[in-house]
Amino acid sequence: MKSSSVLLLCTLNTKLEEAEYLRTQLIEHKIDVRILDVSLISDSKVLSGVQKINAMALTSNKAILEVENAIENGVSAIVGLGGGTGGEIILQIMRALPITFPKILVTTLPFDPRTAMSDTSIILVPTLADICGLNTTLREVLNNAAAITAGLCMKKNVENTFSSGSSIGITALGATESAIVPLVAALRQKNKETTVFHANGYGGAAFARFAERNAFHTIIDLTPHELTRLHIAGAHAPMPTRFSVSMDLPRIVLPGGLNFIGLGEKLLIPEKYLKRDHYEHSGFFTHVKVSETEMIIVAKALCDSLNLTKGPTKLIVPMGGFSHQDISGGAIEDENLRNIFLQTVNQNLKSHIKLVTHNVHISDPEITVSILNTLEEYSSTNKEY
Repeated sequence: MKSSSVLLLCTLNTKLEEAEYLRTQLIEHKIDVRILDVSLISDSKVLSGVQKINAMALTSNKAILEVENAIENGVSAIVGLGGGTGGEIILQIMRALPITFPKILVTTLPFDPRTAMSDTSIILVPTLADICGLNTTLREVLNNAAAITAGLCMKKNVENTFSSGSSIGITALGATESAIVPLVAALRQKNKETTVFHANGYGGAAFARFAERNAFHTIIDLTPHELTRLHIAGAHAPMPTRFSVSMDLPRIVLPGGLNFIGLGEKLLIPEKYLKRDHYEHSGFFTHVKVSETEMIIVAKALCDSLNLTKGPTKLIVPMGGFSHQDISGGAIEDENLRNIFLQTVNQNLKSHIKLVTHNVHISDPEITVSILNTLEEYSSTNKEY
């Protein structure tokens, strides 16, 4: 049986002892280990902010080539061990690697991981204590990291099929889940693979990266909620191609989640938003109803993206509600906002975009049928579907 191998990334000028300990633990799991030093070269000088950032970029770019070569030569996983600067250098390297290739970052976690990891899969192992000399806590964390790595090395590798365009890319939120679940189930019955992305300001970055790598043959952007985050308020990762990627693909779009702004914990929300209709989606998230002006903004932004599409495109508007609380008795129900949306798209949507309306809620079975019928229409002209 061929032994597994791991490439361990570390800043040896500051983390040599800890890297050697992790290496020893990996070897005990019968894993071959090679260490790649990604220390920042400063010639013992104190670098300015700009100089340091540039030096970090040079270090990571140089290492990326060696890491990619290691992957091509059969390495089973990439493991990184780093604090603030080292962790960021390693993160830059890992972000450049294949999306789902096994990557483990053991770090003090000196950054918000959501933005940094929104479009790639990296297993984070927080060290809790600083990586500044071995101790009982750090040894246990490194032991756990070695065991996690060993488990990943044991898994059977599956050939990457992202380039085959085998899936339907779908966007979703908890607020539109009642529309997503029956749709995915219906598509599964038709033997159609789906890949669903959480349109929460971070999942859209992953959606765009997969689309750029031709993972989809069709897109159902049921929840373009991230337009509210990009144009009004709310946390989000950089996603410059979220609404411009794969414009030649068949596309179905609905206004799921365009009626609210996704904000954080209620106690941390500015008072101006709490004066509006709102509700606590969970302990961490509060949804605030958009204003009439904001609805016009996001509707125009959606039209701007759809007007650039080259493949068959349809906008389906459920006039009975755009999210689970936009319904009779719901916390942010507002028929007027839906009418404003429809009026705005009627004024701004180009003629090659098909526009259909249904007098039902987005979660109504009629909407699922409308989407499925549209896919059937596309299938007659798209041989790859």
